[in-house]
Amino acid sequence: MRTGSEPVTARSALRMRFWLSVWGLIWTAGGTVAFALVGRPGWALACGILWLIVTVDLVLVVRHIRQGPHYQPGRDVPPYEPDHGGTDR
Repeated sequence: MRTGSEPVTARSALRMRFWLSVWGLIWTAGGTVAFALVGRPGWALACGILWLIVTVDLVLVVRHIRQGPHYQPGRDVPPYEPDHGGTDR
């Protein structure tokens, strides 16, 4: 339910998430390599798992950026009847 204080065309800060993911990708990759070279396999594994999570997030953010803005109908738009698979129009 709208309260009236939020913007009607609010959008996610995807570019900020993109750059934060890039920053996290650099740090987790560096941490994985550094801990592996120093002989700390537990920390290298932890950084490697975070590296995987950050990479997945980055892929999703890029996918959402490429999709572009989507139309979101407001509360004044009535719901439509779902398609039941018929060909009659």
